[in-house]
Amino acid sequence: MPSIFASAKMPHQTSPHTPHLHSQVLTVSRAEREQLGGHAGRVVWLTGLSGAGKSTIANALELELHHQGKRTYILDGDNIRQGLNQDLGFSDADRAENIRRIAHVARLFVEAGVIVVVAFISPFRAERETARALFSPGDFLEIFVDVPLAVAEERDPKGLYRKARAGQLRQFTGIDSPYEPPLAPELVLATAQITPQECVQKICRLL
Repeated sequence: MPSIFASAKMPHQTSPHTPHLHSQVLTVSRAEREQLGGHAGRVVWLTGLSGAGKSTIANALELELHHQGKRTYILDGDNIRQGLNQDLGFSDADRAENIRRIAHVARLFVEAGVIVVVAFISPFRAERETARALFSPGDFLEIFVDVPLAVAEERDPKGLYRKARAGQLRQFTGIDSPYEPPLAPELVLATAQITPQECVQKICRLL
């Protein structure tokens, strides 16, 4: 009987900078993790302007799923930038790297059989599509938290729009850095018209 410490390894193809690395074949499969948890792993990717309601919806959704006995975790843009991505700024290149990293983290959660809720502005379509490409069909649910810029500015829960308009905050999405809405999201939530709980109900039906 072969030793469990002699597991086969597969070539690692993700980066030309790491030709000496190989992907380790794991003994416990995703299907077995999902069977233990009682549900499939998924990523719920909430994208939209600052002030659109992403974090509010993420928290309400996690609470509902937790009450349903689902294993969940929230990856919130502000929290991640205080830890894993604290070395990144807000240039276009850093924003792209921000999304690349969080997409790979989200994939690990999905492989673990967890429903991971990503609440990131994630302003650029190309980066969101690159994130989607990491997942199998049906695992990545892009949800556009849609609100007019004027409404987001009126809410301005962190005072960021006010600072951006005053020139104190550069490269702020919606002001001097663009936001590119999804072209074909799995769901659109118009948060100027529906409540956070109604948003949660729509996402739960999608899941």
